[in-house]
Amino acid sequence: MSVQQANFVRSEMIAPTTPPLLEKGWIAWFRKNLFATPKDTVLTIIAILLLAWFLPPVIRWLFIDAAWTGGGRGVCATVAQGGAQPEGWSGACWAFVGAKFDQFVFGRYPIEERWRPVLVGIFFILLLVPMLIPKIPFKGINAILLFAVLPVVSFFLLLGGWFGLEPVETALWGGLLVTLTLSFVGIVVSLPLGILLALGRRSKMPVISMICTVFIEIVRGIPLITVLFMASVMLPLFMPPGMTVDKFLRALIGVSLFASAYMAEVVRGGLQAIPKGQSEGADSLGLGYWQKMRLIVLPQALKLVIPGIVNTFIGMFKDTSLVSIISMFDLLGIVRQNFSDGNWASPVTPLTGLVFAGFTFWLFCFGMSRYSGFMERLLDKGHKR
Repeated sequence: MSVQQANFVRSEMIAPTTPPLLEKGWIAWFRKNLFATPKDTVLTIIAILLLAWFLPPVIRWLFIDAAWTGGGRGVCATVAQGGAQPEGWSGACWAFVGAKFDQFVFGRYPIEERWRPVLVGIFFILLLVPMLIPKIPFKGINAILLFAVLPVVSFFLLLGGWFGLEPVETALWGGLLVTLTLSFVGIVVSLPLGILLALGRRSKMPVISMICTVFIEIVRGIPLITVLFMASVMLPLFMPPGMTVDKFLRALIGVSLFASAYMAEVVRGGLQAIPKGQSEGADSLGLGYWQKMRLIVLPQALKLVIPGIVNTFIGMFKDTSLVSIISMFDLLGIVRQNFSDGNWASPVTPLTGLVFAGFTFWLFCFGMSRYSGFMERLLDKGHKR
């Protein structure tokens, strides 16, 4: 190489230059997601204007003009209504929620015994959190404790009557306690039962297929409120004289069977999406039917229908409010029941209670939805580079 040629050969790499300002950071994000095209720009401006018009009064009502402490309707009513607030005041009455919060959570569960549902809640969280974190080991033991041991322990703790615990009938239960109990039992029962119904509907045995199909179509063809009404009113008519079934147990059975029928159709959609070659490959290896389903088909099918499964869970969680038809008061029911309390009667009390109930339902449903998205991304191995 000559001296002149060597002058054009770089002996060191050029330091990397910083990317253009408009290609990174929050400016790039806004440009890509909000102002990518003229249409997106117009829609973004309209959305900003709507938020500017809508949010300030909502924030003012929820937080700034709200009554946070106090006792009785005087802190939430205007002067004209016999209260302490100036005329025209209409902020949220969070003092009402604070005063009734224990009742919203436990219903009419005896105050001196409320340590029992609190203890059940602590056990539930301690077992649920490790179950939801993929990297924590011993999932099998955790699942047994959560889905088999905890319901039994909760039964003895909440109902009482054993081991020196004071009996507490289910008629005194209410609020978030009823909502979470119905939802947890419904989820634990509906998923495995829905899987069995889906497999039964696709079975080559005509009797099994017909029984599962009839059950699914009948349950899916009637509203949940009808199922609960029949479980509460019609079921005792077919039982021997003097024999009865607890009202809360009837609600548990009704909600679980109703959700199982919908879950069966979700799972069946996943089973139909699995290529036939998967089953044929399992047959060629000499696997039995249940081995084939447990090891090959079901893991793939359930992964495909995670959004549908979680959607069914969310719908069931919200539908627990329908148990008011059988005089069981969940969170929404207990909130509405307290509207009749004359000590808190004011124009803003009902709306505040409904906002609190709606936010609580949204919090749980949003949590399930976000975890569903996390699991989809974690299990989506086919598109990873």
